[in-house]
Amino acid sequence: MKLKVGTRQSRLALIQTQAAVERLQGLLPGITLEIAPMSSPGDRDRVMDLRESSENFFTRDLDEALLSGEIDLALHSAKDVPDPVRDGLDWSWLPWREDPRDVLVLAEGKQIADLPPTPRIGVSSDRRERYCRDRFPTGRLATIRGNIEERLKQLDEGDYDLVIMAAAALLRMDHADRIGEWIPLDDLPSPDGQGALAMTFRADDTRLLRLRSLLVKAVTFVGAGIGSTDLCTVGAVEALARADVCLHDALLDQSLLGHLPPSALRIDVGKRAGAHRREQDDINTLLARHARRGQRVVRLKGGDPGIFGRLAEEVVTLEGLRLPFRVIPGISSLNAATTGTGMLLTRRGVSRGFCAMSAREKGGKTADVSRDARAQLPCVFFMGAGVVSDLVAQQLAEGVPGHTPAAMVFNAGAEDEHVLRAPLDRIAAELASTRDNATTPPPPALFIVGAPARHAFAPDTGALLGHRILLTCSEALLTRAADAVRDLGGRPIPFPLVKLTPAENARDIVARIKDYDWIALTSPSAVRLLFRELKRSASDIRTIPRIMVSGSATADELVKLGLIADLCPVAGFGAQGLLDAAPKQLTTGARVLRLRSDVAGPGLSTALRARGLHVDDVELYRNTPIPRDRLPEFDSAFFASSSAVRAFMRCWSAEELAGKVTAAIGLPTARELKKHRVRATVVPHEATVAAGMLALGGHLVAAAIEEES
Repeated sequence: MKLKVGTRQSRLALIQTQAAVERLQGLLPGITLEIAPMSSPGDRDRVMDLRESSENFFTRDLDEALLSGEIDLALHSAKDVPDPVRDGLDWSWLPWREDPRDVLVLAEGKQIADLPPTPRIGVSSDRRERYCRDRFPTGRLATIRGNIEERLKQLDEGDYDLVIMAAAALLRMDHADRIGEWIPLDDLPSPDGQGALAMTFRADDTRLLRLRSLLVKAVTFVGAGIGSTDLCTVGAVEALARADVCLHDALLDQSLLGHLPPSALRIDVGKRAGAHRREQDDINTLLARHARRGQRVVRLKGGDPGIFGRLAEEVVTLEGLRLPFRVIPGISSLNAATTGTGMLLTRRGVSRGFCAMSAREKGGKTADVSRDARAQLPCVFFMGAGVVSDLVAQQLAEGVPGHTPAAMVFNAGAEDEHVLRAPLDRIAAELASTRDNATTPPPPALFIVGAPARHAFAPDTGALLGHRILLTCSEALLTRAADAVRDLGGRPIPFPLVKLTPAENARDIVARIKDYDWIALTSPSAVRLLFRELKRSASDIRTIPRIMVSGSATADELVKLGLIADLCPVAGFGAQGLLDAAPKQLTTGARVLRLRSDVAGPGLSTALRARGLHVDDVELYRNTPIPRDRLPEFDSAFFASSSAVRAFMRCWSAEELAGKVTAAIGLPTARELKKHRVRATVVPHEATVAAGMLALGGHLVAAAIEEES
């Protein structure tokens, strides 16, 4: 199928749109994106000062083309898109962004020191004008208009001595050589969207809503616990540590915010009785805005967000926009005030249940808490799966209507959580029909009766459509893989099939590492295990030789340790990529220590020896299978290594993958699957966990788009 992409007809717009289209098409198999250049008021009117132009000066014609159905989506520089967008449209930023800084540009061959005493400076915004008045107090400021080429021409012809431009535009047009000086963001903050591209589309176009799910990350609603950081969950802390933006309440331990990255944006949306810092509609708007920008958003709510925390109102906003989210429950004041004080609400022989309700109505009025009002509340029965028939019979006998919604939640909060829903008078029969063996006790379950049992979070708003993704990664990669799944709206099912153990002679290897000129590392696991052994042996890492790596994932692992790879190919990962990346660095006779797993092939060592290098090919760690006796339910499987495929096939057969979407981290893993008569549905261009999940999401999104066309 084909999607028509509108863009402005300037050279910059066409260049950045072409680059974005190529990346999108690489993620969407079977879908063609066709570029349709169009004009805009900003292209036709080259005289008006941009500070006096309308918000839609560069988007108006493309907006109209969208609404008329002439195009399916439009791509813009994000800073040109008005907020809010025109009625009937929706939007998202693309996840690939250039440097957001501004730069000083001078005539060719000129430097800042060459400026005349009263330089003529071209500016196009109030913020740039303020910066220039402070930086160049004797300068003569004048408005400059035109596209990038026209502005550079005016500069070179002497109309201006200095111009401020966005670095992103110059970089995209291969004019990096024209940058005279980079301006720090602290000195000149840039607009939020500078360097980013935005996609706009019709708000009711389900195909583009699906496409957007591939470009954004799931919002995480986090229960902060109550009173103290001691009552915050590990999952909540981990979510905060990865956040780009945090919208937080007032009634929580503010020290929790210390878990945020230093660069994260913190927005206080707290509410106290009679003094709301933000109205609920404003909070909903902020959540959607930052999610659309592709930022990792955490909504930090006091206690448990599902208990009097207005979680439903905020979730409904995201569901309506098909923006993905997930919820991490928290410890509520109910738990802290009872379990934490000894006033146990369920004490054997004293109480076997309790009632919880709000004493407030909308607007702050006192609510009805009478016996009749309490009788209307939903009921939750713990440990009720084995006696569900008796519980149903009692309620029906007391006059509870048979059509009352009911649900059984099995293994709540676990990876294999499962929900069974049915009307009250049919729930027992539905439960019986799902059990393979009536003599085996059912798994732990909560039995919920009442209106809440009718509701559920939308499972398919993310690119992964709520799929349960079986992750066969080694334990070292599991956290990263699970995070990538959650970002794209899937449910990770951690299922490591191999563990990595150091080779018996690992300590001896570390002891003689300084005898080499290079170390060759071709996986993040090799980096982690090498430096774990260096730490165990108290080795001075300043004595290690230069390091070559085979790709960005391995290089990124070094960065976490404060190290930069001396050699890393930008394309063509593997032996040939390394050899092509820096032939002058790999001099004949250099001594190389190639550290690998027991299952890695000798290809790299062979290629390096052919180049005239002396290579010791050494096994640093082994892949040891992890025994498994049960295969959990899953919708898609991600295999992170050939050894994981072999471990899977030792326990199960290819039939277990029939009808499933199967992703391989790279070509060797895909070839191993093929040996077992399984075709890898998805193989990413780059052999990393993040690329694998994005490719898997792209496959599912492309299929959903075609289905909805």
